[in-house]
Amino acid sequence: MISEIEFKSITEIEKFQEEKLQKVVSYAASHSAFYKKVFARQNIKVDSIKTLADLVKIPVTTKEDLQKYNDDFICVPKAEIVDYVTTSGTTGDPVFFGLTDKDLDRLAFNEAISFACSQVQKGTTIQLMTTIDRRFMAGLAYFLGARKLGAGIIRVGAGIPELQWDSILKFNPTTIITVPSFILKLIEYAKQNNIDINTTSVKSAICIGEPLRNQDFSDNVLSKKILKDWDIKLYSTYASTEMNTAFAECEHQLGGHHHPELIIVEVLDEDNQPVEKDEEGELVITTLGVEGMPLIRFKTGDVVRAHYEACKCGRSSLRLGPVIGRKKQMIKYKGTTLYPPAMYDLLNDFETIKHYTIEIDSNDIGTDEITINIHTTHESDKLIRKLKDHFRAKLRVAPQIKFVSKEVILKIKFPQNSRKPTLLVDKRNLKTNN
Repeated sequence: MISEIEFKSITEIEKFQEEKLQKVVSYAASHSAFYKKVFARQNIKVDSIKTLADLVKIPVTTKEDLQKYNDDFICVPKAEIVDYVTTSGTTGDPVFFGLTDKDLDRLAFNEAISFACSQVQKGTTIQLMTTIDRRFMAGLAYFLGARKLGAGIIRVGAGIPELQWDSILKFNPTTIITVPSFILKLIEYAKQNNIDINTTSVKSAICIGEPLRNQDFSDNVLSKKILKDWDIKLYSTYASTEMNTAFAECEHQLGGHHHPELIIVEVLDEDNQPVEKDEEGELVITTLGVEGMPLIRFKTGDVVRAHYEACKCGRSSLRLGPVIGRKKQMIKYKGTTLYPPAMYDLLNDFETIKHYTIEIDSNDIGTDEITINIHTTHESDKLIRKLKDHFRAKLRVAPQIKFVSKEVILKIKFPQNSRKPTLLVDKRNLKTNN
C-alpha cells in the first residue's frame, strides 16, 4: 500500500491540499464551538481561505487552548465517539481526543502507509513492544495499521525482555516496534542467555519516542550502539496524538515523510511567520479528514527543520528532520541554548551509564540550572570529570552530575501509570504553576 499523492509534483500536492483545506475550514467553522468563536472574533470568512498561503489569516491554536477549551473542539455528538485517547502530558496537563469510526479508519490508513514507507509489507509479522491500553493512541494506531495493511501483529506490550524474546523465538516476527533504548535491553538479555540475535527472524525495528539520527541524518550514538551488535534496519518515526498522523522514514532514512492527504505542515518562527527554507522553527499542523476533533494551525511545540527536495525513494512530499527539541523544554544555561535531545545523545555515549535522568530547575535569580542523575556500575570522580569534559567539548557547558541508586532513578524514569520513560523532569513548570 502506498500513498500516490506523495509521488506527485509539488504543484499537484499543493493543489490537492488546498482542496482539502477548504473542506476542513468549512467543517470546523460549522461544527467546532472553538473555531466558530475564533472565526467570528477575527471576522474570518470561510470562503476567503482558498490557498495554503491563506492559512496566515487564521490565528494559531495552542496547547493551552486545547487544555482550557478541550470540549469545545469536539465536532460530533458524544454518541458518535467510539474511542477516547489522551496525550501524554509531557509539557502540561493531558488533553483528551474523541475518535469516530471514520477517525479510526483514517488512523489505520495513516499507519498502513507509514508501515509501507518503512518497508513493512502484507504478510509481514510485527511484534508490538508498546502499550495498546492506557488511552495510548500509538499502540492502537499500530494495531489498526497492521490490520489494514494485511500484516500480522503480536501484541506483547512494553518491557519484559524475557517475554519479548520468548515471543520472537516462538512466532518469528520480522519487524519489532519499540523505544530504541529498549533494544539495548533486548541485546543485553540475549547475550546473557546465549541467544544469537543475528540469526533470529528480526530484520528491522520501527522506533518511537527517541531519536535515531543526527540533523544530517547520520546515525546518532544510540543507533550506533544498537547496530554494533545487531545487524537490523532501524526506522525512525515521529508522531503525536494531536496530529493523528505519523512521519515515517523510508529505506533511505533521510527524514520522516509527510502524508499530504492527512496533514498540512507549516514551520514557523517566534512571530508565527514561516521560516526560510532549511531554517529550524516550530512545527504547526492542520489535520485533514479528522471528524471528531480537527485542528487548524495547531502549534505542536516541537522544533524541527523541514527538507523539501525530492527523496531518493521518489516521494516529492517534504520530510521532517529529527526533532531538535520542544520549545517549552528549551534551556538557557550559562549563556548557551540547549535542548534535552542533545544531552541524551552525549549520555548515551558512555557504556557504563545504565540509566540517567535530567532535572531542570531555576535558581534564585531566575536562570536555569541542570542536574544530571546517573546510575552507573563504576562511580568515580574520574567519570564525573570525563562527563563534564565531554559536555564542554560538545555543548560548551558542563552541568551538575550526581550519582544515584538504581532504585531511585527507576522511580523517576518510570513513574506510576507512565506510558513511556521519563528522561526529563522540568521543575521550572512546577514553580510557574504554583
